[in-house]
This record gives sequence, C-alpha cells and structure tokens, in this order.
Amino acid sequence: MFLIPIIVGTIAFAVLAPIVGCLLAGLDRKLSARMQGRVGPPILQPYYDVRKLLEKDRAAVNSVEGTYITCALAFAVLAGGIFFGGGNLLLSVFVLTLSSLFFILAAYCTRSPYSEVGAAREALQIMAEEPMSLFIAVAFFLVTGSFDSAAAFALDAPAISVAWLAFLGFLFVLTIKLRKSPFDISMSHHAHQEIVRGVTTEMSGPTLGLVEVMHWCENVLFMGWVAMFFIWSNPLSIVLAVVVVLAVYFLEIWIDNNFARVKWQLMLKSAWAVALVAGGLNVAVLAYL
Repeated sequence: MFLIPIIVGTIAFAVLAPIVGCLLAGLDRKLSARMQGRVGPPILQPYYDVRKLLEKDRAAVNSVEGTYITCALAFAVLAGGIFFGGGNLLLSVFVLTLSSLFFILAAYCTRSPYSEVGAAREALQIMAEEPMSLFIAVAFFLVTGSFDSAAAFALDAPAISVAWLAFLGFLFVLTIKLRKSPFDISMSHHAHQEIVRGVTTEMSGPTLGLVEVMHWCENVLFMGWVAMFFIWSNPLSIVLAVVVVLAVYFLEIWIDNNFARVKWQLMLKSAWAVALVAGGLNVAVLAYL
C-alpha cells in the first residue's frame, strides 16, 4: 500500500512541477533583469523557449544522447514523486543523483571537448554537494525518527528548531544544486559567463528542451527540501514554508547576480568544509539529544 502515495505523488509531480518550475524560472529571469537595470522578458518566456525547442527537428551527434536525457528527466520526476508522495527522503536523494549521472553521460557521449569539460565539472559539483544532502537526510531522520518526508507533519515543532545548522549548510550547497554563481562551473544561465554553454554545448532542439524541463523539476524538488524544515503538525506551517521558500529563492537569485564564478577547487573545499562543520556537527548533536 505504501507504493500508492508514491505513484500518486509521482504523477502529480510530473504534471505540476514543470508548471511551478517554469514560473520560478520566469521569475528568476525577471528579477535578474531588474537587478541588472533591465526590463527583462515576460514571466512565461521559459515556456515559450521550451515550446520552440520541442518543435525543432531532433539533431544529435550521438543518437543515445536523447535516451540518456530522457532517463535523467524520468529519474528527476521519480525523485520528486518519492519526496512529495511522503516517501523516503534518502531514496529521493539517491534517485536524484542517478538522474545527474545520466545527465553527465549524455554530455560525455557527444565526445565534444567542451561537453566533456562541462560533464567533468558537473561531476565535481555532485561530489561537492552530495555529502551535505546526505547530512540533511540523516538530520531529518534524527529529528523525526523516520526518513519518510511525511513524518514532518507529525512533529510538534518544525525541524529547523533543532536542525538549523544543517539547514544553513544546505543553503550553502543549494547554490551549487541550482547551478548559480559563484558555483555555476558546469554551465551558466547567463550569456556573459562563457562563450560555450558547458555541459549542454552539443544539445539542441527537443533534447535541450527536456534538459530545461528537468531543471524545472529539480528546482521544485530542492524548494521542497527547504520547505521540509518548516513543516510541522500545524496546517498553517504550510503557509510559512511557502513564504520561506520564496525568500530563499530570492536570496539565491541575489547571490547569482552579485558574485563571480569561483574555481572548482574552492567550490569543492568550501562545500566539504561546510558539510563537515554544519552537517556533521548538527548530526552529532542530534544523535546525543
């Protein structure tokens, strides 16, 4: 019976996440433009762009590229379905990592030097943020007694009250997960950052469209992980969680527009240091509470 909520959650996520993710992407572009003194595109511009990409003819250096991207999108949707369906948070983290690995394989299969560099950097980003992702899953388990995300609704107080240090650590690696500056080393959403677009250099048409949809789904899932820290048995906590999610997303946009890209060595060292101090210390404290 526990599979039914996961199936329902996956279907709902597959339908709603691209819509919400598209609106968030449009809001990102609009706010970024305002911060740069421009008017910016309409909120629905990401939808127009993806629709145009999906209408183009499929052209790929390697035909297996589309298969890898489809698998990456499918596992991203599954990871979101597991989490929003009240399933295992740790499993959601692992499934999302599997999605990222398929994304990397899609870049490697083109044999383009630019794509291969982007794929190597994408792998470095996973290595940098994955430890902190595991720490927040363990911290959530120590707070609720279960890895199931639905357990948050049974808490007497939000998880942030005792896992605030892990939350701050997650905010740090969230910039890496969202591929925003200063940690957008594998690809950038800003044209001024690089001549070629990193890991997606050889992707075009429907394949690139699916990549954008995958990013929308990932962003919604990450915002769900943020909201998880502010949910408890009070139904009004959902409103608080939404407000915090919007504030965090605005913070990430502000960081993206005010910090220059760093080298991958600094990203890796800083992310692991934050995971060890924030995540490790918080987990150690929770283990003895």
